[in-house]
Amino acid sequence: MKPLTYDLHIHSCLSPCGDNDMTPNNIAGMGMLGGYRVLALTDHNTCKNCPAFFEACRSVGVVPIAGMELTTAEDIHMVCLFPSLEAAMEFDEFVDGHRMKIPNRPDIFGDQIIMNAADEEIGREEYLLIPATDLDIDTAAREVYSRGGAAYPAHVDKQSNGIIAILGDLPPIPQFFAAEFHDQTKIEEYKQKYPILQCLITVVDSDAHRLEGMGLEPPEFPVEIEGEDEKMVRFSIIAALRGEIR
Repeated sequence: MKPLTYDLHIHSCLSPCGDNDMTPNNIAGMGMLGGYRVLALTDHNTCKNCPAFFEACRSVGVVPIAGMELTTAEDIHMVCLFPSLEAAMEFDEFVDGHRMKIPNRPDIFGDQIIMNAADEEIGREEYLLIPATDLDIDTAAREVYSRGGAAYPAHVDKQSNGIIAILGDLPPIPQFFAAEFHDQTKIEEYKQKYPILQCLITVVDSDAHRLEGMGLEPPEFPVEIEGEDEKMVRFSIIAALRGEIR
C-alpha cells in the first residue's frame, strides 16, 4: 500500500493573492509529480473551483477533496473538508449568504478566476473573498459537521488569523479533533504550551498560493488509512479528522 501522502490546504487562482498559475490542472499535476496521493482545494470562502479540481486530480490519479478555508466572524481561518463534491458545493452556497460583499480590486488582490476542467476561465468572482463572514466559529463548525464534513483551525502556529493568536488557546466549544500546523518544527513546542493539542490529530499543510509553495517532501497522514478506492480514502480521512477513526 502506498503511503498516504497529503496536502489538505491549497489555494487556486480563485483565492485572493493566489497566483494565476494555480489552475486546477497545474495543482493536480504538481501534486502528482511531488508524490502526493491526496490533495484538498481550500480557497478562501468559496468552493467554486472544486468541480474542475476533481476532474483534474482524477486525470492524474490523485485523490481530490473539496474544501474551503473559511474566515469566521472572529477573523479565524478554519479548514473545512467534505466527503463529497456535492456537500462542498452546498456549503459554498450557504457561506455565500454570509459573506461581506465588497467589490474585488484585481490590481491589488488578484483576479479571482473560476475555471473549468480544461483550465479555461469561465468567470470571475466579483466580490473580494478574504473578508470575514458573519459566521462565528461555533456556528461555522456545526454547519460543516452537519454536512458530514470535518472542520479544524488552520495554521495554529501563525499569528495572522490563527485561533491561538486570536483567542489565546483552543476553546472547548466547538470541539475540534484536529489542528493544522504550517511549520512542522513548532508542533512539540505548541503541544507543551497548549496541552489540548496533545489530544488532537496534527496535520501539516502548505497553504500554498503559488506552485512553488507546494512542498516536494509530502508528509504522511498521521492516522493509518486502508484502501485504494478514491471515495473510501476520502471518507476515511474525513472520518479521522472528525474524531471517528483513531
